[in-house]
Amino acid sequence: MRKVIVLGATGLIGKHLVKQLAGCEHISQIVAVTRRKVTYTDPKIENIVIDFNQLEQHGALFKGDILFSCLGTTKKQVGTRAAQRIVDLDYQLKIAKQASENGVRGYFLVSSSGANTKSNNAYLQMKGELEDKVKRLAFEQIAIFQPSLLLGERDGFRLAEKLGGWVLTALCLLPILKRYRPIYGYQVANKMCQESAKVNTGVQVFTLEQCFPEQA
Repeated sequence: MRKVIVLGATGLIGKHLVKQLAGCEHISQIVAVTRRKVTYTDPKIENIVIDFNQLEQHGALFKGDILFSCLGTTKKQVGTRAAQRIVDLDYQLKIAKQASENGVRGYFLVSSSGANTKSNNAYLQMKGELEDKVKRLAFEQIAIFQPSLLLGERDGFRLAEKLGGWVLTALCLLPILKRYRPIYGYQVANKMCQESAKVNTGVQVFTLEQCFPEQA
């Protein structure tokens, strides 16, 4: 029976992850860390609201067996690439370090397909930087999930993502483009739940094709 912490619990993947974890027999407690209050009816789930700008005050919170990080934002939401970096890199790395120092065994990170520090794309470069840095932390198990464009219902309507999802879904009917096909948030959450039931060590990177071979 494991206690887990979920960051980004109100996001596209995080909300599905919390719900699915609550139904897992190997999970005894879920701490959903959010920026605003969320009401859950399942007794397994505890919601803790924090100020992410004051993470040094919340270090003791990140204790348990697995830390799931689904935290993320967009440049459009926060206004600048620098502001996005604070959420997608700085917050995540600070919390990962705190969890590692607290003896959390496993770290499960939602990254992105194409994440690479040498990418010409600033977003993918940032994701690659985060991956590289967390790999150096003292977790027994690190699982990195690299989905492509995410589909599903979000709190805010994003026309560009909606159109991109339609276009990519059509284009990816071509065999050569299947590795870039969009994926639903609940599918990523489901794979994370499956892996959380295993006792692995070291670093595992799950590409789109590795996560969802049934769709290849």
